[in-house]
Amino acid sequence: MTPPTSEADARILIDDLLRAAGWAPADKSQVRTEVPVSEAFRVGEAGSVAEAVRTADAGGLGFADYVLLDQRGRPLAVIEAKKQAINPYTAKQQALPYAKKVGAPFIFLTNGELIYFWDYQNDDARPVSSLYTRRDLERLVHLRNERKPLAEVEIPETYVRTGETRLLRPYQQEAMKALDHAAELGKRRFLIELPTGCGKTDLIALYLKRLIQAGHAERILFLVDREQLAKQAIEAIQDLLPQYSSYWLKPGVARQEKQITVCLLQTMMGRVEELSSGYFDVVVMDECHRSIYGAWQTALAHFDALHIGLTATPAMYIERNTFQFYQCKDSTPDYSYSIQEAFKQGHLVPYKFATGITTLMSEGAEVEGTQYDPAEFERKWTNEASNKLMMQEFDKLAWANYKELAPGQKDGPGKSVVFAITKHHAARLAQYLNELHPEYKGKYAEVITSDIADADDAIRRFKQDKLPMVAVSVGMLDTGFDCREVLHLVMCRRVRSPILYQQMRGRGTRTAPHIGKEKFVIYDFFGNHQYFNDSDTDIFTGSGGGGYRKPQPHTGPTGRELIELGLDDEWLQAVSYIEVGPDGERVDKREYVTEWEKTVQQGADEDPALVKIKAGDALTSEEEEALAHRLNQPQRYFNEDNLRRAYRKPGGNLVDFIREALGLIKTKSRPEIIEENFRAWLVGKNFSPAQAQYLSLLKNRGISKGKVSIDDLFSPPLSLLNAAGIGIEMFGEAGLSSVLEEINSTVLAA
Repeated sequence: MTPPTSEADARILIDDLLRAAGWAPADKSQVRTEVPVSEAFRVGEAGSVAEAVRTADAGGLGFADYVLLDQRGRPLAVIEAKKQAINPYTAKQQALPYAKKVGAPFIFLTNGELIYFWDYQNDDARPVSSLYTRRDLERLVHLRNERKPLAEVEIPETYVRTGETRLLRPYQQEAMKALDHAAELGKRRFLIELPTGCGKTDLIALYLKRLIQAGHAERILFLVDREQLAKQAIEAIQDLLPQYSSYWLKPGVARQEKQITVCLLQTMMGRVEELSSGYFDVVVMDECHRSIYGAWQTALAHFDALHIGLTATPAMYIERNTFQFYQCKDSTPDYSYSIQEAFKQGHLVPYKFATGITTLMSEGAEVEGTQYDPAEFERKWTNEASNKLMMQEFDKLAWANYKELAPGQKDGPGKSVVFAITKHHAARLAQYLNELHPEYKGKYAEVITSDIADADDAIRRFKQDKLPMVAVSVGMLDTGFDCREVLHLVMCRRVRSPILYQQMRGRGTRTAPHIGKEKFVIYDFFGNHQYFNDSDTDIFTGSGGGGYRKPQPHTGPTGRELIELGLDDEWLQAVSYIEVGPDGERVDKREYVTEWEKTVQQGADEDPALVKIKAGDALTSEEEEALAHRLNQPQRYFNEDNLRRAYRKPGGNLVDFIREALGLIKTKSRPEIIEENFRAWLVGKNFSPAQAQYLSLLKNRGISKGKVSIDDLFSPPLSLLNAAGIGIEMFGEAGLSSVLEEINSTVLAA
């Protein structure tokens, strides 16, 4: 993409931006160009822009470059166009009289590359990723007319959940008040930190209801990055907010015009271009600390909305970009509630560690290098004898002590979750547990991974039925999984991410009064709690100590920690196989992709869902679920998790992989991807307009060179613009180096 060098060039790009937002630049009932503006004339008084054009004095204040009209011909927004060399933000005072004279409540300032949206009666101009649609702008006008102070909407003392009347806990009320206060101060992004099990989803659903009632929101997006979190979110929303329409937007499924949309971040990454920046009024991101990375942020930052981030991760482990995105001062969430307080006040159940068990790995042991193969790690640290020993020790202690943990638990030993290293490892551990209990005929322990016939049904049975008593998994139950009755957590794997460690530990903290749950036990066979210096009397919350090597504040997760969080399967980049099936069979990646493409192509004219996808038609939710079930069958187990690993695309979804196999996806050019990344990156930051304009120059240099370095600032063409001196003046030497590094790793890494 060639940067616009003149205003005429910029207008070509602006016309493209208008079309992308659903406007027809040539349709004068939608868009008027070069609209003359008179000092004494107001379009609102004339009734329409057409009449204004006929009667206005062209000499007055000049011309408005573009005026966008509502369905009744009334002005909605003025667009002020500037050439690329001019920072569009500087055109504010030029555009403002135009907007006031024609009666447009909104202004867009753009050079075709940078876009600013200005609701000039309420806020300053802010960068956005796209222009708004007509419907977006009309909705904003309506909301502004209907809006009332949040203080006029009462915070409830109780609410009904699954037919049960519950008290709104004091910290949940405090969180709502903190959000109100931040909103009243004009803050558009909020970060809430609550420990796992403290009702984040209920809290935010009730707060969304208040935003709707106060006229602050009409359309809401609830983003998650795990299917289990999506299921929990849609269930809670439909239970708590039945009066508002809601649905789960899935890959390939037709978008519905409902008030609340629940969507996986991975799905939204592939569908974000269908939606304008103004489509949603509120965006909630669950476990938001995992979403502020590269392409993931593109889907999140695209929407110019009130952003509410939810996290269970203590502040010191939240990467600095997360705090920047949510506009937090001093790296402090807008509201936080500590796990110690939750234990003290009885809102969470405390834990203890099993003693006298075998530890397979000495404290602090590491795998060399940043890339490693879990299968090699499994072979190095476990064998048949050690696996059997771990299961025997866990099983013996669990059966002996479960009544002490929950006196009301009828069936021993109570629900248990075992965390394994690989799918193969999980299968072996489940087999050994079932061998210990032949009386249950192989149903005592069950492997739960994305490859089993119906993982959702397996999770439901684990939660609701007596059997299976033990769920054994790798990756799938670490986060986003909740079962109140869990009394035993069994760590049969190494964990070195403090974020993941606390999330895994959180699988047991939920209260279960119906069984009298007083504590739960962690069986740590790999010495993870010693590594983090965690104990039942000195709870690990991120303060470090012992063998734990505390990171520098806000340096963010390491590459290896991101692997463990499932954000970046780095080890899968380094190995040539993937594990498929409940037993973890190793299959060559290239063979897997070849077989996948062959299967899809052969079924493209026969399978009804594939026929629809090939024709470009949207699926129904039922068709998408049935297709996913048909594809996830032995022997290849074609599902999103395995395909992401095979294609090395952690943000891919099933329908996109089908389209790729059919050759239907047009691969974006690198400049196009970089432009999208750059806009999202700017939106997620708090750069000044001058800094944004400067960074745009560096980005353009990076497009042509592949990356941008300090040396480039001292060489033509950047040296001719004194890029080094200006950059140091704007950011400082260290800041400039940091920004360049981030441009290369986030914007240019396409």
